[in-house]
Amino acid sequence: MMKKILIAACMIGTLASCTATERGTAIGAGSGAIIGGAVTNSWGGAAVGAVAGGLVGAAIGHSSERRGYCIYRDRYGRRYEARCR
Repeated sequence: MMKKILIAACMIGTLASCTATERGTAIGAGSGAIIGGAVTNSWGGAAVGAVAGGLVGAAIGHSSERRGYCIYRDRYGRRYEARCR
């Protein structure tokens, strides 16, 4: 039990020094791997979940780095960043 607590504390300490994008990627990949593995009960599902979660986590982390900016879509569906209204 103590070993698990020590490993968790080290992982949290490592994430504390990362940027928001890096934290989002790590948390998304970890969560995606757990969910993908649990749903499919296979390593392949965990790998796919990790990739998908990492991509989504990176996008969320990147959007939170630029405070005061929001992501919008123009009438053609293209994404762009501008100051929030």
